[in-house]
Order: sequence, then structure tokens, then C-alpha cells
Amino acid sequence: MYKYFPHTEEDLQQMLEKVGVKTLDDLYADIPEAVRFRREYNLPEAMSEVELRKLFSEVSRSLQNAPLTVFAGAGIYDHYAPSVVQHIIGRSEFLTSYTPYQAEVSQGTLHYIFEYQSMMAELTGMDVSNASMYDGATATAEAALMAFASAKKADTVLVSGTLDPKVLRVVETYAKYHGIRIEVVGVKDGVTDRDDLSRKLQAGGVAGVIVQAPNYYGIVEDFSGLADEIHAQKALLIINSIAADLAVLRTPAEWGADIAVGDAQSLGIPMSFGGPGLGYMCCTEKLIRKMPGRIVGLTRDNRGQRAFVLTLQAREQHIRRQKATSNICSNQSLMALYVTVYMALMGPKGLREAAELSYGGAHYLCEQLQQTGYFSLTYDQPFLNEFCMTYDGDVDALQAECAEEGFMAGVKVDGHTVMFAVTEKRTREEIDEFVDTIKQIREEQA
Repeated sequence: MYKYFPHTEEDLQQMLEKVGVKTLDDLYADIPEAVRFRREYNLPEAMSEVELRKLFSEVSRSLQNAPLTVFAGAGIYDHYAPSVVQHIIGRSEFLTSYTPYQAEVSQGTLHYIFEYQSMMAELTGMDVSNASMYDGATATAEAALMAFASAKKADTVLVSGTLDPKVLRVVETYAKYHGIRIEVVGVKDGVTDRDDLSRKLQAGGVAGVIVQAPNYYGIVEDFSGLADEIHAQKALLIINSIAADLAVLRTPAEWGADIAVGDAQSLGIPMSFGGPGLGYMCCTEKLIRKMPGRIVGLTRDNRGQRAFVLTLQAREQHIRRQKATSNICSNQSLMALYVTVYMALMGPKGLREAAELSYGGAHYLCEQLQQTGYFSLTYDQPFLNEFCMTYDGDVDALQAECAEEGFMAGVKVDGHTVMFAVTEKRTREEIDEFVDTIKQIREEQA
């Protein structure tokens, strides 16, 4: 009857006897009766494959699933990716073992991880990259742990108030269970308050400082002199960046960063309702043994042929877990393969062109929105492809009505602030249509 269930009744009985209970219900005896679900499950009748495919086709065509033209970002961006990426990542030579401990049968996986590391190190300007992490938020949290582990007595990590709030919450969660104090640095005119940062550094006990470039509000901050000030207090500088933006912006290495982290979803990975993403982490060579995850290297086998191997992976991550800097052992390696193929196809020129098109589209949208008279630029600061606008009406109502017209109208920051993002996929015609839609909505509301 249940042909996909792997366990027989005999299997279940043996397992129950092993754990010392008689029935499956006994396993849940500690759950109060008041919170148990006792109604019938609202599940449809079983369907054949043909019926199921027809159902999903109808759902995909419904109004609730109509695709929107995206003018939103805040960490997830609607970038173009060549169609060939999907075909290459499915090739058998790359679909070897998920965790490549046996190098002789994992050359495809090890090869693309090596190429991924090389490209990310070049993109960030740092000495070394690990073999990717789950997402940008956890990569940032792991960087905070690295700073704490590298410090002798300091237990505080300063975080700029311009860091993405979602990332900050993850950092705080990691820090709570590692004895790390998180202090948020103030914000002034949409950028890090350098005076407040200096005061907190001078107070002592700081292991690291986390800033974001571009920051959460889309502003490209000037970090001149920041690394020297932080290093003078024996602390580490951690810069969180959107990976695609590094094609045209100053790299973390050029700012003097010790650790570069962020999300690489912007390197062509589909939005997919917010995930999966890909966390990158790069650092200076002196921090390599504090870095979580693994590093793949290039060597030669006994026949002189090029071969790839796991060059560095801390044993503590497997056998002495309580002494490990991190227990990240595996990762979303498929996403690392995706961005590796994407970057190889786009090349430095393609990445720059995509960023420049995004820049042009964002500034054009900003101008057009201001001309409507309903919006004003929230911060008079430089930005790349994302910016905040102060709206003189109801943000929730505007976004809801724009969605009905087929547009995702930014991300709400607060009651009157909307953050818009433009990528190379947005045409001038789409931008004009979006602005005209907003005008029409306001005219109807008047």
C-alpha cells in the first residue's frame, strides 16, 4: 500500500523494542494533549502523474502565481544568467560525491571548488577563499567567530548599524552561544557613524568590526582609514559585500579588510522565493587556519597529471568538535558550482557590464520617481543599483496595488521608506511602465 515507505512493520517493532517503548504513540507521550493535532488532515485524494502535472500547470497559470517585474533587492536580486549554466551544472563529471573525501572519485567536485575559490579570491582581492558556506548571513556570523577566536582577550564584535538587519540577527544568535558581545555602531545620514565607532574602539576589548559595502540602504560608504584605526586596536576588519557589486567597486582587500564575506546569490543564482543562496568567505593568509570549512588545492599525481585534493580541513571539525573554530564541514556545493560556471561564462568584462547596466537603470528610476512628486531620495549618498526613497503615501497600499499590476515595488524599510533595486534585466521600457503605474495608482486614489 505504501510502496515508498522503507520500513516494514517488523522493522518498526524492532526499533521500538530497542528504544524501550511499545508503540509509536509512546514516543510522543511527553507532548501535552492540549497541543496535539486530533483532526483529519486536509489532504486531497491521490493523483496519477498526469493529473498531478495538470494540477500544477493550472496553479502556475493562476493569478496568484503571476510573475512580477522585480524592482526589489535587500539581499536577493533578479540577475540574468546564461541558459547554458543549467546544462553545465548537470553534467556527470561535476555530480560526483557531495562531500569529496575520496579525491580519486571526486575530481569533478574538487575541480570546480578549486576554480570557485580562485575566482572568489580574485573578485574580493583576498589571499584565500574557502569552499563556500550556506549563505551570506551565516558566513558573516562565522567571520565574527573567527575574529573572536583570533583575539587573545577581546570578547566584543562591533557591527555597523547599516548591516542588513537579517544578517545582524543571525550574527547575534551565533554570538550568544559563544560568549561574544555584539555592540551595534550608530548610523548617521545612512552611513556608519565613524565617531561612534572610534569611541567604541577606544573603549577596548574589541575583537572585530563588521561593516557592509554597499550597506543595507544601498549606499556605497567611504571606508578610508578604517582598517588602520581598527588594526591599531588589534582588531580585525570584516566587510560584508554583495558579490556582484565587487566587479566595479573597491574590493575588501583594497579597503584593508582581514575577512571578506557576503552572499553570492547575485552571481546569477535564481531568486527562488529567497533561497538557496551561497555564502562566500575569503581572508588573509595569516587567518587561514581560523577559517571554517575546507580548502581545495591543485597538485600532481604519481603520473604527473594535474589533480585536485582537499588541501586543508581542520580535524577538529570532525573528531574534537568542542575545540573547533567552526563545525561547518559541508556546504551547498551545487550553488558554488552554479556561480563558478556563471563567472566563467560572464568573465570580468561581463560582470562589469552587468553592474554598469544596473547602475544606469537604478539612477534612471531614481530620477523618474523623484519627478513624480511622490518620492524624495532618503539619503543624499552615492549608490550603485539600490537606493531608499521616502514616499508621501501609504507604502503597504502602494506595494499591494503595484503587485496587482505586475510589479514588485521595492522593499519596505519603515512606514514611509521604500528601498528599490534595479538589475541589468530591467529595461528602460519596464522602468517607464513601472513609474506610469505608480502615477496612475495615485491619480485613482486622489
